[in-house]
Amino acid sequence: MKTALLYFHTIIHLRPIQVYYQIFYKIRTIFRKIIGFNYPQFIPAQSYPITLKPSIPSIQNYFPEENRFQFLNQSQVFEATQINWNDEQTFGKLWAYNLNYFEFLNQEKLTQIQGIVLIRAYVQAYPNLKTGLEPYPTSLRNINWIKFLSKYQMKDPEIDGFLMAQYVRLIDNLEYHLMGNHLLENAFSLLFGAYYFKNESFLKTANGILKTELSEQFLDDGGHFERSVMYHQIFLFRLLDCCNLIENNSTFKPISENEIFLHLIEKLLSFLQTMTFKNGDIPLVNDAARNIAPTTKQLIEYANQLNINYSEIKLSESGYRKLNKNGYELLVNVGSITPDYLPAHAHADTLSFVLYVNQKPFIVDTGISTYENNETRQYERSTSAHNTVQIGDFEQSEIWSSFRVGRRAKAIILSENEDEITALHDGYKQLGLIHKRTFATKNQCITIKDEIIGKTKYPQKAYLHFHQEVELKINGNAIETNFGGIIITNAFRITENNCNISEEFNAKISSKMITLFFLNDLTTTINLQPP
Repeated sequence: MKTALLYFHTIIHLRPIQVYYQIFYKIRTIFRKIIGFNYPQFIPAQSYPITLKPSIPSIQNYFPEENRFQFLNQSQVFEATQINWNDEQTFGKLWAYNLNYFEFLNQEKLTQIQGIVLIRAYVQAYPNLKTGLEPYPTSLRNINWIKFLSKYQMKDPEIDGFLMAQYVRLIDNLEYHLMGNHLLENAFSLLFGAYYFKNESFLKTANGILKTELSEQFLDDGGHFERSVMYHQIFLFRLLDCCNLIENNSTFKPISENEIFLHLIEKLLSFLQTMTFKNGDIPLVNDAARNIAPTTKQLIEYANQLNINYSEIKLSESGYRKLNKNGYELLVNVGSITPDYLPAHAHADTLSFVLYVNQKPFIVDTGISTYENNETRQYERSTSAHNTVQIGDFEQSEIWSSFRVGRRAKAIILSENEDEITALHDGYKQLGLIHKRTFATKNQCITIKDEIIGKTKYPQKAYLHFHQEVELKINGNAIETNFGGIIITNAFRITENNCNISEEFNAKISSKMITLFFLNDLTTTINLQPP
């Protein structure tokens, strides 16, 4: 019964189109196996290499002298051109995805010959390809191939024929069953394919998806609706590349979509600048890690190169609020898990917060180290991995599997101004309880007041996770740190434990966390040292 309810509370939020395509693709796959249908490996096509202003180079992930690939802090060496493009066993599916993205084609110092050798090795491996034929890695790989081939103005019939066949396969398998960032990447890739092959059909499909999805996926304050700053950076990069593509290639001009891109990019830049801490860090809220997406600085410089500017924006619909004070930056999460039909990258972190002091991390989100379906993934998405309150051992949102959520907390903002914000969520409504939290700032003092509305026999726990460079000591109801002091009111027990901070995939750093045990009411007062 418990498992059935978990599935029910997960599936009930899916959109009809997702359910339809889940069923349609499964039935079609079975039918095609019966009749022996196969996609062609090559489709003869005339290519027209595009012109682009210099974009942001990718991080070095390929080391030619060793034939070594490094993604997510994990390396693998292959013999000569004997690359196992389907290897999901060694480091997991996400690593294999990164191998198939071919982003390394656009890293600095990779030569034309080295890139072509890798592309040809991939083409020759086609009969055995599996992971890379999925729509998502296909979308990213096609963009990277086009950018690389166009950089050297190459027109290779064999590669072009393979690329066209991959686009035909992609357009037949658009990810409507998943929606969100996957469908958006499908559309971005089709736009590049449209220009590279002068294909009106690709353009029509791409523009149809982009018109709908860009409007839905990006909120009024410029944030992406999956509420991950890392994915926000990725999409901003893609939009900048699309703007670059349209501005510097007259294939389909005039094209109204570029005006949409420009306006949207300005909003995305504004949101990103607001969310980024003064030292350049992004908050690792929800699924986010460093060294995956281009940095905020790189994206702003790229936008400047394309003559795109931005202005300040007030955070609103994204559910994040940033209180910038003299010497510290407080980011609070007063939003719900969104979107309802796609909570894949969401965490149980409602009413959590991150605090930077004098441009240094103090109280932080624990981040993520994996997308694999294991205990680590479950913990990193859980309530106890965030700076919020847990009641008993219940989760404020039912995080499960790698990317699923059952019951989820709904947040409501009760009041807010530039110095204070009060919000609550109903994540514990099955217990008949509401968690209400107020963040108040005054000079160098931050006061966090927690109230549990309703009667409960379960103790409550408020968590504080500290950056690894923070020194701390518990002294009665006070916590002494090298950033300032923390006074706790109404906690009947305070404990210090070890925890892991993951700023990058597969890289855990040992640090400290504090658990505050209380009943009904708790006040946490953070007195920071003057800047």
